[in-house]
Amino acid sequence: MEEPNVTLQPIPPTSHRKGNRETSFYKRLLQQRTLAFMCIPFVIWAFVFKYLPLWGWTMAFQNFKPARAFADQQWVGMKHFQTLFEDNTFYRVLRNTLVMSSIKLVLGFVTAITLALLLNELKNIIFKRFVQTVSYLPHFISWVVASSIVLTVLSPDGIINLILMKLHLIDSPVLWMGKGEYFWGILGATEVWKDVGWNTIIYLAAITAIDPAQYEAAEIDGASRFKRMLYITLPGLKPVIVILLIMNMGSILESGFEPQYLLGNGMNMDYSENLDIFVLKYGLGMGNFSLGTAAGIFKTVVSFIFLFTANYIAKKMGESRLF
Repeated sequence: MEEPNVTLQPIPPTSHRKGNRETSFYKRLLQQRTLAFMCIPFVIWAFVFKYLPLWGWTMAFQNFKPARAFADQQWVGMKHFQTLFEDNTFYRVLRNTLVMSSIKLVLGFVTAITLALLLNELKNIIFKRFVQTVSYLPHFISWVVASSIVLTVLSPDGIINLILMKLHLIDSPVLWMGKGEYFWGILGATEVWKDVGWNTIIYLAAITAIDPAQYEAAEIDGASRFKRMLYITLPGLKPVIVILLIMNMGSILESGFEPQYLLGNGMNMDYSENLDIFVLKYGLGMGNFSLGTAAGIFKTVVSFIFLFTANYIAKKMGESRLF
């Protein structure tokens, strides 16, 4: 039997393959030129408001004085970073920031995914829409109004104390906002109440992309609702969960500003003050712009480390990643 005549094609050099990729890129760019032109305003916005302000980072390496020109500023190197890391207050606010961000991250994911799974199982469309609408309406309430509601509910003569006293669980009203150890739990519950419905929307959208044939096949095989959620819905949500987790890890030091600022007071400041309030207090309140900028740089660098670490772990696990 004659062997087939096979001609082996030489592998093109690397430079040639690179040239093909560049040609393909410019070809796709030309085909999608309308979308490219639509992106131009957003690129300009990002450059003006996100990249140009990075020039202000130079203040962290100066004894910055607002009245002086840039050339007249005194350069001090890493002095302000050294001062920052020697300040006990910085470590306290860093602890508060990490704890509040972790609570927000865990509760945000768990409650949003759980609510999405439960809403997906509702068969009554009218009741489903009612629950979904009621759950995401608090998202549109400003933090000023939301904080006022929380402070009123948790006041000594508020409804929480009245209910607990009626049930004989407490003998006298509790000053909830006056005890620092209660602050993290109150903030976590407030964040869930305000944003759980809004965070659920993206998971409900992802559930609609799951093939209904999988549910039909599982139902024919006798799988219960719980097993269908466990073995079909949750695996279908996994790529979305991983991507959102990576994005949230990039803002792990962004525990918020408005709720901590509005709910915090002198009695709970040891637990409510975070990095953003620290930067505001030192940067604007005390006029130490250099130290405030140094704290902001630290927060950005740590956020980048968390972001790339989470993305690397997702890549190694074979899951969806951002880059």
